Amino acid sequence: MTMQVAVVGAQKIGAVPHGSRVTAPIAGGHFEGPRLRGKVLPGGGDWTLLRGDGVLELDLRVTLETDDGALIHMTSFGLRHGPPEVIAALALGERVDPATYYFRTTPRFETGHQKYAFLNRILAVSSGDRRADGPIYTIAEIL
Repeated sequence: MTMQVAVVGAQKIGAVPHGSRVTAPIAGGHFEGPRLRGKVLPGGGDWTLLRGDGVLELDLRVTLETDDGALIHMTSFGLRHGPPEVIAALALGERVDPATYYFRTTPRFETGHQKYAFLNRILAVSSGDRRADGPIYTIAEIL
């Protein structure tokens, strides 16, 4: 599936013991795939840590609501890094070809809804495309 999240009001925590911390609240979004579609509910967040080696650790936590009303908890840990000029362009909100940098995550899902219970039993990976208003994730089940 493809998921886009809207990020608002980054909260810059600053220098912490393992790098520089920023929390990015999620205002909403949407997702669509062959087995589910719906919206990303407001209230989640992406807790990021910029490490000393230039790698950005991503810790995304959101609630998805399918178009038929099921709720799905999703967490995703990932890494983003690339050439300094590409990362600088991303920081300025510029559109950058996602093939020019590394942005991968490992989504995990939890739901109590029987129709989507298959999500409780899969592993997935995603590739990301960082946009000024929030990232787009292309998520694939590992078969």
